[in-house]
Amino acid sequence: MPSAQDPFYVVKEEIQESIDKLQSTFHQWETSHDDGERVNLSKELVAGCESISWQVDELDKAISVAARDPSWYGIDEVELGSRRRWTSNARTQVGTVKKAVEAGKGSNIGASVNGMHRELMRMPNSHQVDIPNQHAAQDNDDFIASESDRQLLLIKQQDEELDQLSVSVQRIGGVGLTIHEELLAQEKIVDELGNEMDSTTNRLDFVQKKVAMVMKKASAKGQMMMILALVVLFIFLFILVFFT
Repeated sequence: MPSAQDPFYVVKEEIQESIDKLQSTFHQWETSHDDGERVNLSKELVAGCESISWQVDELDKAISVAARDPSWYGIDEVELGSRRRWTSNARTQVGTVKKAVEAGKGSNIGASVNGMHRELMRMPNSHQVDIPNQHAAQDNDDFIASESDRQLLLIKQQDEELDQLSVSVQRIGGVGLTIHEELLAQEKIVDELGNEMDSTTNRLDFVQKKVAMVMKKASAKGQMMMILALVVLFIFLFILVFFT
């Protein structure tokens, strides 16, 4: 189904605005009693009719292209018929304005104006045969509008869900980055501790070798004196720590 963003409806709205402006200018032309003003308004009306006719012709060409493969453009025969009726009606309105302005130079102004009013206001005497088609087109437009609203609502809901998912992914990514940085810091600490252990082990081995060499060189008496000195030193440190 065509959406509200269908290029046809965008162009249709622009043309309809031009037709509304054309009708307003025609009303001024109709009620004006100044010959100079009527001449200027007549030129403006003719130029406006030509511009709108060109736009309607281009829109008709686009409809003809879409009619070759309606499914490709997401429309059906009913929609195509509605679009053709609208362009035909727009062309009729513009043509009637142009004829009325041109006929205004003659003596039958009143009849032309009345005919113009019947055409622009879509009076029943000129459009009774199109009433069923208008109802069908209105029903179709209402269905299209409701379907468009539903699609827009679904798109809005999907956008909100995607936003929530994006926030969750960003949060998880932040947690993962924090864990990675923490692991790197712990790995660095473990490496430093390993280096310190290796250094301490090397120093301890060196001290043990030195002690072994001293013990080997010292006599038995010297060893006893050293042990005694160490015991005395231990007792002194014990008293110093716990009794002072």
